[in-house]
Amino acid sequence: MSDVKIWSEEFGAATDAPILLIMGSMSQGVLWPDEFVGRLVTGGRRVVRYDHRDTGRSGTVDFAAEPYTWDDVKDDVYRVLDAHGLESAHLVGHSAGGLLGQLVAVERPERVRSLTVIGSSPLGGGEGRVLMRALMGEPQPEGSLPGPSPEFVAFYRALMAAPPPRDRRARIDGMIAEQRLLHGTGLPFDEDAARRLQERIHDRARDLSAAANHRLAAAARPDFEPVGALHRVKAPTLVVEGGHEPVKPGHGALIAEEIPGARLMIVAGMGHTLPPQTHEELAAAVHAHTAG
Repeated sequence: MSDVKIWSEEFGAATDAPILLIMGSMSQGVLWPDEFVGRLVTGGRRVVRYDHRDTGRSGTVDFAAEPYTWDDVKDDVYRVLDAHGLESAHLVGHSAGGLLGQLVAVERPERVRSLTVIGSSPLGGGEGRVLMRALMGEPQPEGSLPGPSPEFVAFYRALMAAPPPRDRRARIDGMIAEQRLLHGTGLPFDEDAARRLQERIHDRARDLSAAANHRLAAAARPDFEPVGALHRVKAPTLVVEGGHEPVKPGHGALIAEEIPGARLMIVAGMGHTLPPQTHEELAAAVHAHTAG
C-alpha cells in the first residue's frame, strides 16, 4: 500500500537540524501542538509532522479491498523522510509513534540521528495485548507490562457499550471526554482549548471513521514488533513519561532499561497528552537532546 497519499508539513529553515514528529495510532499529526512545534523551530530546528494513513488529510483506504499492516504504517515514516529530502532525522514519537521510532532505530539506524519516545511502550512488549486483556477483564500473565489505570478501563468499557454518536456535536463531545481521560488528573484541563482542538481534528479528517483501520492493521500482523531488539538501538535516546500516565504507566522506565545509554525523564503532572503546561519543559528537553 505504498501509493497511499500522506499529508505532511514542515516548519523552520531547511539548513536547521531536522526533527520528524511521529504521532500515535489513529492520531493526526496536528496533535503535535502548534505551540510545541513553534518552540522547536524557534530553537533552531526544522520540524516535520504528518498525518498517518487513514487519519486527517492523508489518504484513506478500503481496508477490506486493500488491507495493510503496521509494517506499511512504519514504512510511511521512510516515505515522509524521503519526500522531505531527509536521509536522516531526529525522530520524536508519541505513544505508538514511539514504537514506530524504536523500530526504525532498530531497522535503519543510519536514518536516525537521535530518538525521543514520549508516553510509549517498549518495542516487543505486547502493549496492545495488555490493553485488550485489561478491557476484557482478563488477568495479565506474569511478566506483562503494567496495565492501564482503572479510569482508563472503565471509560473504554463504557465507550464500547455505548451507541455511536449521532451528529458532529456528539462526536466532538465524545472526543473531548476521551482527551480529558488521557490528560490525566495531574494538571488542570482546559475544556475550551480541548473543544477547539477536537473541532479541528474532526473537521480536517477526510473520514473520521477510517482511523479504526489502524486496529485492523495491528490485528493483521500481531507479530509486528520484534522481541528483544532494543539493545540494537544505537541512536542517543531520551524516554519521556508523564507522572500521571493513565495508559502506559511505568513503561518508560522499561524502555530506558533496554536501550543502551537511554535517559529517562518524568514530567510532573503530565498524562498521555501534550498539554500547554508541558511545552516549555518538553521543548527544552528535545532541544538539548537533538543538539550537536
